[in-house]
Amino acid sequence: MTGKGGPAFPGVRAGLTVAGMAPIPTPGSRPQDDPEQTYVGLTTDEAERRARERGWSTVRSLPAGAIITMEYVAGRLNFSVADGRVTRCWQG
Repeated sequence: MTGKGGPAFPGVRAGLTVAGMAPIPTPGSRPQDDPEQTYVGLTTDEAERRARERGWSTVRSLPAGAIITMEYVAGRLNFSVADGRVTRCWQG
């Protein structure tokens, strides 16, 4: 942050940058499997167990047609489930 300083930033002079900013986060690597090929057709329990064994940090099972927010979460695997089986799978 640059500026003249003042009560909120004592000692900061024009043209200087305030250090200590947090680094830009780097998303972790995700497991190297194809979600559609690996999980569709499995029972919910088997799919969740397999996903965790393969390194997915978050596994979310949703009823088919559920309304969800679209925020992307690195390392999350989503399952759409009908009659106890995974019908669709996607990451984020």
